[in-house]
Amino acid sequence: MELIEKLSILGAAAKYDAACTSSGVKRRSKRDGGIGNAVSCGICHSFASDGRCISLLKVLLTNYCIYDCKYCINRCSNDVPRAAFTPEEIADLTINFYVRNYIEGLFLSSAVVKNPDYTMELLCRALEILRYRYRFNGYIHAKTIPGASPQLIEKLGHLADRISVNIELPSQKSLNLLAPQKSKDAILRPMGQISSSIAQNRQELALYRHATQFAPAGQSTQMIIGASQESDYQILSLTAGLYKKYGLKRVFFSAYVPVGTDPNLPVVDKPPLLREHRLYQADWLLRFYGFDAEEILNEKSPNFDPLLDPKCNWAMKNLHLFPVDVNRAPYEMLLRVPGIGVKSAQRIRTARRVRSLDFAGLKRIGVVLRRARFFITVNGKYMDDLKVSESFILQNLLSDAKNNIPIEAENQRQLSLFDEKPALDVKSDVCAFLTEGSAEKKEAQPCRTAV
Repeated sequence: MELIEKLSILGAAAKYDAACTSSGVKRRSKRDGGIGNAVSCGICHSFASDGRCISLLKVLLTNYCIYDCKYCINRCSNDVPRAAFTPEEIADLTINFYVRNYIEGLFLSSAVVKNPDYTMELLCRALEILRYRYRFNGYIHAKTIPGASPQLIEKLGHLADRISVNIELPSQKSLNLLAPQKSKDAILRPMGQISSSIAQNRQELALYRHATQFAPAGQSTQMIIGASQESDYQILSLTAGLYKKYGLKRVFFSAYVPVGTDPNLPVVDKPPLLREHRLYQADWLLRFYGFDAEEILNEKSPNFDPLLDPKCNWAMKNLHLFPVDVNRAPYEMLLRVPGIGVKSAQRIRTARRVRSLDFAGLKRIGVVLRRARFFITVNGKYMDDLKVSESFILQNLLSDAKNNIPIEAENQRQLSLFDEKPALDVKSDVCAFLTEGSAEKKEAQPCRTAV
């Protein structure tokens, strides 16, 4: 089979892996003839049609698989074209794409061929060729195969910048139903090993600066949303637990795309993209806004509101905590105000040390006043002397939400490296407000993705 045919098949087979994020690691090109580097601010080379920033060669080593997971297009019982790269072919493709400036890194995953250890050996071999033969210093994200030996996982961690183990489904019950050859223990065990190895490597680097790094960009995982019956509360609670126990950098959510007709799979017309979107919003609240999973959802309200985002929904259920005065409220409470993000809250905290803030200043700082105005006051007064009530706030938030709910995609396709670059919606800085209070300067910021 020609190399281009393999790339077409295995590139398309990798489209269900969510991994287009920034690297989170910085490594300069060395003076020993090495090629490439990794940049901590993010891999930002091309833009997909949906606005996401991508520049990874995202591909499978092979889609031949010994497993028969009902939700997976590459399951052994599915009649699809099959192909397999050799480690040498993967390394050559990566270098050739890199020197042509098509990509800045590699995302490499694989179906399980023969057994987990055999597959992991092939993955490690491909990365060894890149790192040692080609001296490639760029970003590499590799997927660990559950069930592989600890020695191979350790080896992969020293070759890749980020490694991940897909948890696939939120519970053992769902795995038994849809992926009976997999177990939760086989997935969580390597997660624990990776977490321990990262912590140990930090101690080694503190003592020996030139010690070999182990997965410097951390580990992540991915869950399929909508293929099983778990509630949003169960998924979010599991997500929070993974962050606390294993120190994950990211938990990715992938809306279930119908790829089979098994009776155990749900019958859906379109992937649940709105549900995926709400989970990402809640995940952001867990990681950056100081929320607990139980504050966002609970057993009495186990699913997200389709009309209100999780932060607005929490605020509406806790109106007794509002309004807050932006000149006096603690930073932790500012983070919980709809319309105030992490950067806006930090700017408020900095700016109010210099002068008392007003609504015009808040707008310059970047606060979204069309939402925040119902929950904040300045020196005890609402914006424009609003007379707020629960029904009035809800009516305005719902009206605003109609313009922000993502449209359900009718067709799923592989993200392209060559789509046209969309216009960037750029936000301004607080510097002008802190100096002269003049109108904000608008300057194009480089695309940044969350780590």
